[in-house]
Amino acid sequence: MQGKIMKGIAGFYYVEVKGQTVYECKAKGIFRKDNIKPIVGDNVEIEIIDEDTRQGNLVKILPRTNALIRPPVANVDQAVILFAIVKPNPNYNLLDKFLIMMRQYGLPVIICFNKQDIATKEEQQELYDAYEKCGYRVLFISVKEERGLDELKALLKGKTSTLAGPSGVGKSSLLNKLVPDAGMQTGELSRKIDRGKNTTRHSELFLVKELTDEQQETFIIDTPGFTSLELRDVTTDSLMGYYPEFEKYEPECRFGGCSHIAEPDCGVKKAVEAGEVSKVRYDNYKVIYSELKGMRPDYSKGKKR
Repeated sequence: MQGKIMKGIAGFYYVEVKGQTVYECKAKGIFRKDNIKPIVGDNVEIEIIDEDTRQGNLVKILPRTNALIRPPVANVDQAVILFAIVKPNPNYNLLDKFLIMMRQYGLPVIICFNKQDIATKEEQQELYDAYEKCGYRVLFISVKEERGLDELKALLKGKTSTLAGPSGVGKSSLLNKLVPDAGMQTGELSRKIDRGKNTTRHSELFLVKELTDEQQETFIIDTPGFTSLELRDVTTDSLMGYYPEFEKYEPECRFGGCSHIAEPDCGVKKAVEAGEVSKVRYDNYKVIYSELKGMRPDYSKGKKR
């Protein structure tokens, strides 16, 4: 019998068999032997142990189209990264690191900025200029007032999307709008530290019934909030490749292999000064470059004031 892992907790995997029910399964020992760990989103084969109690064993993981390390999910079509425009202000450095990770996986990203109802047009324009102009799809929404949700739903339909973002930006509230029966606990924003409590402890996949029909299913994966990300397999030499807006101006650099940091007559730095490349993005590039080089970064450059 085939199904999909919807959730994994403490060695138990909850597998939904299409059109039937959810079975609580343990993984066979062969997975440990082969050093394979089942993850949310995996399509699997199970054997039923007890139909009455809906218990079974996970016996096979079907081929994956992809597998992410953080968040650990499989068979994803796209990523939706959610930040707030204000309260809390977005940490651009954290956002850029997430975008780098998704480019490594080859996944398209929808950048979704929440709390449009309490943000100014100027604050929204700054975000638009920084990210839409370098090739990312940017949406401004208000979960509270349900603004922009129809546009987001159109982008989600028929796909499996992983929903990620820091705590306190409205991730659980958005999920509740998309999946009314998810029963997610909405985190309260801490006024003292201007940061939300992380109410999601594990990744979980939900069927978005409103966007599902006989031809196609729509899934969204809720993942734990994060306050930091560690880049893997990125070097100072390869970092510029994750900033596609730089490429147009690199032929104008005096030196081949220009790092766009300290070299004179740098085409990218001139583009930043002319307003053709986002200063926000460039400042974050310098911060991440410093981290990769082992220097002490100035994190104030990566946060909105």
